[in-house]
Amino acid sequence: MQEKPFKIFSGTSSRYFAEKVCKSLNCTLGKMIIQRFADGEFSVSYEESIRGRDVFLIQSTFPNADNLMELLLMIDAAKRASAKSIVAVIPYFGWARQDRKDKPRVAIAAKLIADMLSTAGINRLITMDLHADQIQGFLDVPVDHLYASRVFIDYMRDLNLDNLVLATPDVGGTKRASAYAKFLEVPMVICYKLRKKANVISDMQVLGDVEGMDVLLVDDIVDTAGTITKAAELMMNNGAKSVRAIVSHAVMSDPATQRVNDSCLTEMIFTDSIPYTKKSEKVRISSVANMFAESIQRVCNNESISSLYVI
Repeated sequence: MQEKPFKIFSGTSSRYFAEKVCKSLNCTLGKMIIQRFADGEFSVSYEESIRGRDVFLIQSTFPNADNLMELLLMIDAAKRASAKSIVAVIPYFGWARQDRKDKPRVAIAAKLIADMLSTAGINRLITMDLHADQIQGFLDVPVDHLYASRVFIDYMRDLNLDNLVLATPDVGGTKRASAYAKFLEVPMVICYKLRKKANVISDMQVLGDVEGMDVLLVDDIVDTAGTITKAAELMMNNGAKSVRAIVSHAVMSDPATQRVNDSCLTEMIFTDSIPYTKKSEKVRISSVANMFAESIQRVCNNESISSLYVI
């Protein structure tokens, strides 16, 4: 196997994803040891030279916080080992839902995480479907923001439904669903929800006509699945023929899987940005590893990333 001009390393929780990326690039995953101590601390050490090399560090930063801390230590160790450039590859950028000060005396976690990554020493960030596009501006280094639409569009076309309608489970996802609807030249409806508190919905209404339609819900994150399953039920109550969902990141905190299983959803499609370890006959996983692999190759070759975007 011919040696590549770059090195790819992975954190513990995203090793499954990094192995797919390396297979697509026809390269080996870099050797690194993460040693864990009795009190819960851990240390990172590279077991091969990375001096003068372009280093890509793959790790999604979903909770718990060890995933983020692991990535920060990987970045610091690479910097101290004289890597030429350090690229953080974060398929799922955790803490991104805290992207603004929406009430008094709260933290803006997404900005804090961005500052920590910059301080640790990254030269570039590659991520996918940020919860809010403006998070790219929180960093002072280049950000390559990829979109799962590249794999989802093929799925939508394969459905071959004549009466397809795109839907968003909340107003915040309108831009995302609208982009899909325009590309596929199909109508769009919106669910309007009111929350009592985080993960608790008090009321939801559908804005638009779904009677006799095959509805496809589009969202970036499913956490407890309360919103998306309630939206699916609302669609069916309003006369929809069927309801499916495509979601970029499968956070799927309990009791999400049970809610999906008990829901009127026909199926739900996720990417593999986060490892989904539960079992559900309604859940399918579409890999975005090849897309990330191509992005890494293009970064190394100084080629355009935007041509990868479908919408």
